[in-house]
Amino acid sequence: MYGLDNYAAVRRFVFVEGHSEREAARVFGLARKTVAKMCRFSAPPGYQRTKPIERPTLGPFVGVIDAILESDKQAPAKQRHTAQRIFERLKAEHGYAGGLTVVKDYVRERKVSARETFVPLAHPPGHAQVDFGEAIGVIGGVRQKVHVFYMDLPHSDAPFMKAYPAETTEAFLDGHVSACAFFGRRAAVDPVRQHEAGGGQDLR
Repeated sequence: MYGLDNYAAVRRFVFVEGHSEREAARVFGLARKTVAKMCRFSAPPGYQRTKPIERPTLGPFVGVIDAILESDKQAPAKQRHTAQRIFERLKAEHGYAGGLTVVKDYVRERKVSARETFVPLAHPPGHAQVDFGEAIGVIGGVRQKVHVFYMDLPHSDAPFMKAYPAETTEAFLDGHVSACAFFGRRAAVDPVRQHEAGGGQDLR
């Protein structure tokens, strides 16, 4: 998987310097599909499982567990099944010969997914995301590690990068000033206070 520094370099090459994705693939030694994916996402997308976890021993009993958990939704909290109780019922009533751990893991996953909520993401014009990454640069003929301030406008995927010798508060503030100048706007919030709050920026 390619890190943020690789993504930033490729996206700047394409979006800021105006090169084609074909050129980017040649310069960075990447497949054209990889470059196209980097251009679609402002940051490396997280790993996503494409196949369900295989549980050959538990598989035939998954339906039974799901039915128990579903019926528990209508029962008082103190009367609902624990993983241990489900395991005991599987053995006694259905001839389950597997272990307790795999039952516990499955029950935990089901309960977590039942509580899972999704907050829709909205990126109106003017919102920005900021992060630091690391990259290797050649300065004065010397190869060295640099810290890259990165601001991205999710609404348009417009990127800005600036390298610093260290990831400091001064670099963080200067990065905001430089990014806002690059985008032609000024920050509507205090970047230090926003950084401490862990939120995004609002550029107006």
